[in-house]
Amino acid sequence: MTSPTELPAILGGKPAFPNGPPTWPPVPWPEMEEAAARAMRDGSWGRYHGPNGRQLVEDLAAFHSAEQVQLCSSGTVAVELALRGAKVGPGDEVLLAAYDFKANFQNVLAIGATPVLVDLDPKTWQLNPALLEEACSKKTKAIIASHLHGGLVGMKPVCEFAAERNIVVVEDACQATGAMVGSRRAGMTGDVGVLSFGGSKLLTAGRGGAVLTSRSDIAQRIRLYTQRGNDAYPLSELQSAVLIPQLAQLDQRNATRLKNAKRLATELERQGLPLLPMSPLNCESTDQMAFYKCGFQYTGESVSRDRLCAAMRADGVALDPGFRALHRTHSRRRFRSEGELPQAGHADESCVMLHHPVLLEDERITERVATAISRVLNHATKVATAPEPRC
Repeated sequence: MTSPTELPAILGGKPAFPNGPPTWPPVPWPEMEEAAARAMRDGSWGRYHGPNGRQLVEDLAAFHSAEQVQLCSSGTVAVELALRGAKVGPGDEVLLAAYDFKANFQNVLAIGATPVLVDLDPKTWQLNPALLEEACSKKTKAIIASHLHGGLVGMKPVCEFAAERNIVVVEDACQATGAMVGSRRAGMTGDVGVLSFGGSKLLTAGRGGAVLTSRSDIAQRIRLYTQRGNDAYPLSELQSAVLIPQLAQLDQRNATRLKNAKRLATELERQGLPLLPMSPLNCESTDQMAFYKCGFQYTGESVSRDRLCAAMRADGVALDPGFRALHRTHSRRRFRSEGELPQAGHADESCVMLHHPVLLEDERITERVATAISRVLNHATKVATAPEPRC
């Protein structure tokens, strides 16, 4: 194991992980190879409406206890379809966290509605349900509740607030596929949920997504919009084929990621390092987190957040800055908000994200990651002025 006194790779030391971050999807992955080979052998890979898509719909519906599943070409499209299914359109408003994936903001604009930005809960850095009232107006038609960086939105107060006002809740589980929000899967506590099967996601087909709902009216509107003689936003049979065995492994893999995320948080605390879990990992609840990105608040000052991430990348650790806050990257003419959004601004400046594949490694990996962070910070002055590492 590397010592904190050794030089980090950005200063010429040996990388903590010489081979770089674990690849995703992993290679080899026998179950995926067999699923793809089977689809090639039986010719289903090239069909419009073959057995793989039907099987995936059935499996996703059973896994999530959803009555309706619509496969589609991406998580971004899934959010747009969910909003269209909720009858959101020109002149309407949609509430969403001011710190969120930018596609959610842009989807609201794409259908002619106005994004209304809401600040974060300071304890979890997720959408703050207590601030929905002041952001709501007579034009509010929907709320997008995104579970980000291993955290979970407090869905009970969000859904209670929405139900009292006949507002549709779109639950974005693209980063939290398989998580449990109380007794329900993430994506199934709101009116309509969305998943992503992008190349880096917990379930991956390179691209793709799904919309989940038990509301027949929402599902019917989505079908009417997507079916134009054929499916306008399809997921292919080959993509469906490789997702089926991954779904069967998801709970076990999520449990491993959660266990290692907790170990990493404990190790960071033991070493006194300035990274705090973005959301509490030891809360007593029935919620079960899922980690596509494991988010931390970087509280250090000896080296900048961005410089820390660059140094960790040089050391072979996939640690990256978080999202940009939406109110800091879009014109004020394009959205409405209440207040100064201080927590979203704080997240914009100090959130870091660890990509999930390392959390599937041996449990001792967490100590290596923490030690790599420690040696970067122990040489903070030199790291701050070191040349940018080559890609």
